[in-house]
Amino acid sequence: MLRRSLLRGLSAAGAAVVASPLWKTGIAGSPLVEDKASSWQGWRGSNRTGIVDGASWPTSLDETHLTVAWTQALGDSYSGPVCTGDLVFTTESKAGKESAMAFSLSTGQNAWTQTWKGAHNVPFFAARNGNWIRATPVTDASKLYIGGIRDVLCAFDAKTGQETWRLDFAAKFGKVPDFGMVCSPIIEDGFLYIQAGKGVHKVNCDTSEIVWSSMQDSGDIMSSGAFSSPIIGEINGVRQLVVQSRTTLAGLDRETGAILWSTPIEAFRGMNILTPTIWNNQLFTSSYGGKSLLLDVSDPKKPKQVWENKLEGYMSSPIIIGNHLYMHLRNKRFACLDLTTGKEAWVTQPFGEYWSMVSDGKSILALDQTGDLRLIAHNPEKFELVSERKLTDEEAWAHIAVLNDQVIVRSQKALTLYKWS
Repeated sequence: MLRRSLLRGLSAAGAAVVASPLWKTGIAGSPLVEDKASSWQGWRGSNRTGIVDGASWPTSLDETHLTVAWTQALGDSYSGPVCTGDLVFTTESKAGKESAMAFSLSTGQNAWTQTWKGAHNVPFFAARNGNWIRATPVTDASKLYIGGIRDVLCAFDAKTGQETWRLDFAAKFGKVPDFGMVCSPIIEDGFLYIQAGKGVHKVNCDTSEIVWSSMQDSGDIMSSGAFSSPIIGEINGVRQLVVQSRTTLAGLDRETGAILWSTPIEAFRGMNILTPTIWNNQLFTSSYGGKSLLLDVSDPKKPKQVWENKLEGYMSSPIIIGNHLYMHLRNKRFACLDLTTGKEAWVTQPFGEYWSMVSDGKSILALDQTGDLRLIAHNPEKFELVSERKLTDEEAWAHIAVLNDQVIVRSQKALTLYKWS
């Protein structure tokens, strides 16, 4: 299982959700609007919940209701597409180089492309899955920030593609992570937060200055690179950065990087891939070789477990609707859990290895890495498949993006925009 899917799914690792709303800021801290149906600025949407506000989806995925607007053939990538204005951004790896590119949402025409050296040999057991870019970019509507596989973070002008700065974490901290950069960065108040360079870092979006570094570790597990991506949210009245490393779940002070609380998370070979999920001032996570947990961190000195469940998540970040959590599991099954009790409401038969999921609060749109798209009802009583369609024969490990009447799929070698009718 590890040999087949770890590296392919690590773009998915820039993984998970926050239940409280996230306000984003642009250059020099200027406020951006809260996430709506027209915005998809980073990993799992602009607010990292996978929830699309104000959406109204059809009940069928057939070619009458979901049509191809345009498609662009590209090189390999696991980065999820992100959007601002009329531009959609993606990445590719080709011939030892990485590229960032922007396309017009309305026409599919290429607006700009920037290319730089970027190649890295991943561990032998995952080499068959490719040595290409994995992290999903983030944009603040002014710049686009992209983490390359060699642990290099680049900032580009979102409209023109001009590179504004470059930050080489591997050169600064001494090592390219074994699996390359996987973490998808997050932005708030003009600062970017990222797991890279053997730790967690706060970076000034204007200058690339590292404001602080935290959770630094020279041990083998951390130096091989983090798989999860951070969130920002309020827990018990304290707004904080929540980070999951290979071995630890922690809350950090955004101003200083100080660890507010931390707790170990069991995982086989440190395969903590999901980004943590905030729900009702508590935290949900699930790991490969571990279990699903809901944690209470109200006492910083002694975080406690509210409940645990034997179900193992892997790479697919969950969707929360009300008191129920929907998650694709390590054993390829899809499950619904009652967050108030920790009990599973239902578990399906196996599907593919990885799902990226988006919800309008009434249903769930799930893209299987096999290229199958499924529309699933929010129904804690039973698994209810509303519609299903094969979109591509290519694998699709990059996270799906949905905004307004547009569904954007980054398959292995193409970027395709579909439109709801």
